[in-house]
Amino acid sequence: MTEIADVFEHYGGAFRNQYNPSLQALKAMSAIERCRTSALGGHVDGCDECGHLKISYNSCRNRHCPKCQNLPKEKWLEDRKEDLLPVPYFHVVFTLPSELNNVALRNKKIMYTLLFKASAETLQALAADPKHLGAQIGFTSILHTWGQNLMEHPHVHCIVTGGGLSPNQSQWIPSKSKFLFPVRVMSALFRGKYLALLKEQQERRPLKSMEDEQTFKALMSQLHKKDWIVYCKPPFHSPEHVLKYFGRYSHRVAISNHRICHMENGKVTFTWRDYKDGNKQKRMTLTAVEFIRRFLLHILPSRFVKIRHYGLISNANRKTKLARCKEILDVPVKKKEDSCEKETWSEFLLRLTGIDPMLCPSCGKGRMNMQQTLYPQREIAIAS
Repeated sequence: MTEIADVFEHYGGAFRNQYNPSLQALKAMSAIERCRTSALGGHVDGCDECGHLKISYNSCRNRHCPKCQNLPKEKWLEDRKEDLLPVPYFHVVFTLPSELNNVALRNKKIMYTLLFKASAETLQALAADPKHLGAQIGFTSILHTWGQNLMEHPHVHCIVTGGGLSPNQSQWIPSKSKFLFPVRVMSALFRGKYLALLKEQQERRPLKSMEDEQTFKALMSQLHKKDWIVYCKPPFHSPEHVLKYFGRYSHRVAISNHRICHMENGKVTFTWRDYKDGNKQKRMTLTAVEFIRRFLLHILPSRFVKIRHYGLISNANRKTKLARCKEILDVPVKKKEDSCEKETWSEFLLRLTGIDPMLCPSCGKGRMNMQQTLYPQREIAIAS
């Protein structure tokens, strides 16, 4: 199976010669290319029954690597179980207009931060308004910056409680059963809040590519006249469905390896869904260099937090307001077992899936124990 790492290995040099990628992009390329290879080292496990040997190479753990997301995702989902309430949840998506794509690419940290802030303020303002709900809600926002064709498409997925805690914290106020807030109201408020924040940012420090005042004013005028896209899906009716959706969006990267069909003659073919054509699955072929360019558009700034919690499930409210919601909704309180030992990855996988990764794959009886550490291989430059 062709992987993103294979494309980087064969055509990464051509890409670097043609473009001038950022340091963050170069680090991601290097990490993905070396992931689970001898370049990162590893270890040799041996069966204590039949003597079977197995070599395992280390993962790069880069958050943009398609091979390194499963375990972090499962651990994250395990933690999210503690935040869930027995109420319906809504899935709301806030999308930046395409006119802002180029500005966002040149000012990623600023533009994506404003996207989080404007979408969160929109939901919180409508929830606090007695005309709509009159309560404090809880939600998790997850940033995605790509579309199915790997082009720029910045948007946030918000998983929102269908109701909230009353201002005096005495009761749970449920939302309407079929929709959270009117989509047109959310769209208009989101547009107003984002453009106000963008204007404040421009006054403090002009954005890259927007230094000219007239250019910025023309863009703002265009954005004020346009309807911004906000989409709200029907509510989930159980915590299990909520977790399933969380898993689909939380640790996703721009494209997974299983979507790549093949690589040949300097071109990469992958599958994609055309939402404008009835959600049909199609195939797209790009030059390998263009494929790499599109993938690297979605490398996030260093330490940028792409999953954020608000309202009832924010860090400031988990132990107080969320606990009060559980009390009102009669959610059983789970007592944490006192344990000084931290659960290993193999124990976690066994508990989660019932699969024991330490069981010998050859005889099915023995236990795999580490026999030898493999240190990372370093390339040695030989002077000509």
